[in-house]
Amino acid sequence: MQLRDHEADFGKRNVKFAVITFENEYVARGYVEDTFLSWPLLIDANRETYKSYGMYAASFWDVWGPKTWWVYLKEMLKGQKLRKPTGDIFQRGGDVLIDPTGIVRLHHVGKGPADRPTVETILHRIGI
Repeated sequence: MQLRDHEADFGKRNVKFAVITFENEYVARGYVEDTFLSWPLLIDANRETYKSYGMYAASFWDVWGPKTWWVYLKEMLKGQKLRKPTGDIFQRGGDVLIDPTGIVRLHHVGKGPADRPTVETILHRIGI
């Protein structure tokens, strides 16, 4: 996670993170252990949060296109262990940045697993 590399910058601005998944508790715990995730991980089994932010199913090419393969290749070259996909691989993910007053400052629906806003974009949206 590239956001973790800038955790100190976010901490200075009192930015908090939460990760949301639709996976079951067993898979979620495995993810936390495999990635050493220190942020809260919330389970949204019914995907209400996903639906609320327009994160519906992706197409085959969105999920398995060249951008995805490129991300996986870079992770492998860094020695990262790739995990076998579980659950609904076509469920779109995304990033939502909500300020303390409840205003959405960033709403990004990913086209596929490799489509995320840059750290610079997120830092800019919070004024860093």
